[in-house]
Amino acid sequence: MGVRNFFDRIEPNFTPGGKYERFFPLYEMVESFLYTPKTVTAAAPHARSYIDMKRIMTYVVIATIPCIFMGLYNIGLQVNTAIEAFGASGWRASIIDFFGIGFNAANPLANMMHGLLYFIPIYLTTLVAGGLWEVVFATIRRHEVNEGFLVTSMLYALIMPPDVPLWQVALGISFGVVIGKEVFGGTGKNFLNPALTGRAFLYFAYPAQMSGDTIWTPVDGFSGATALAVSASDGYQQLAANGMTWMDSFFGTVQGSIGETSTLACLIGLAFLLLTKIANWRLVVGCLGGMIGFSLLLNLIGSDTNPMFAMPWYWHLVVGGYAFGLSFMVTEPVSASHTNMGRYIYGALIGVMVVMIRVINPAFPEGMMLAILFGNVFAPLIDHFVVQANIKRRAKRYA
Repeated sequence: MGVRNFFDRIEPNFTPGGKYERFFPLYEMVESFLYTPKTVTAAAPHARSYIDMKRIMTYVVIATIPCIFMGLYNIGLQVNTAIEAFGASGWRASIIDFFGIGFNAANPLANMMHGLLYFIPIYLTTLVAGGLWEVVFATIRRHEVNEGFLVTSMLYALIMPPDVPLWQVALGISFGVVIGKEVFGGTGKNFLNPALTGRAFLYFAYPAQMSGDTIWTPVDGFSGATALAVSASDGYQQLAANGMTWMDSFFGTVQGSIGETSTLACLIGLAFLLLTKIANWRLVVGCLGGMIGFSLLLNLIGSDTNPMFAMPWYWHLVVGGYAFGLSFMVTEPVSASHTNMGRYIYGALIGVMVVMIRVINPAFPEGMMLAILFGNVFAPLIDHFVVQANIKRRAKRYA
């Protein structure tokens, strides 16, 4: 008997008055994860696809698991390595000492546990502050709190520096949820990515805590530049002299935000989203094409005063938040373009913009966040022109 037939046979037992009525929430969760529930309507607003929001959001969270684990390991690795030279202090160090875990950077378990002590407070603060606003708006509008915030909270926490003050975490997610989503009607109606909106607000409101060389490894007295910062000042050729190779950036053992450093982990998540058809491959192709094409053009142009002109596309791929943004932000279906041609244009626009911001703008070496928000703003306009072009082409064909 197949799993589908098994569910069909036992379903009457989960109806009101059935033998296993009390287990209906568990049954509903398993069925909606594996299959399309029968409760999904066949008419509007689900005319384009039978897939429900719960499964989409669940799959996106699953896709972030490699980034979470790699982020925990890398935080602990960077902190434990710095502690060897600068010493340990604070309540996290006390907990590590109490349980006898130690600060050995060569011990993966010690790195994971130390990283967890930084990630958990950030994520819990995100859930409490953002979840409060979700409940407030759900109460006012008299609808259920949906699974959309689960993805927003996870992505937001993963793009935070490990040293960010918790009150800023709460402020940023509040801005992202309220201004980036709820004022437009909630999940599915926002044109900006809520997680990036909150992160951008914090960057411009508190640049000292969101940028610089001291926020990526939270150890007193330690200062370490990111790969983009080194490349902007000295050129990417000097990265090896600073202990950063291409493979280090690809695997994620470098300075950076919690979940953004590992390109490998991001690509694993992206592959999962593409296989499950949650992410549209046209967005990925467009973003990669725009980034590769524009970086090659700048390599050909060259510059005697700006070393970033020489950075090749394969370095743009692994440094900063490009891979994370490509995997989880560019492919977000709500704020991206919805027409097939529009997806190519939208992705290419982001790919070009991220390189332009990184290379030509001397004040902001990282550009993926701003490039995606820029693309979000233009996505409706891109779809409008694509639709109008199709209408004119068909009208001309059948005139």
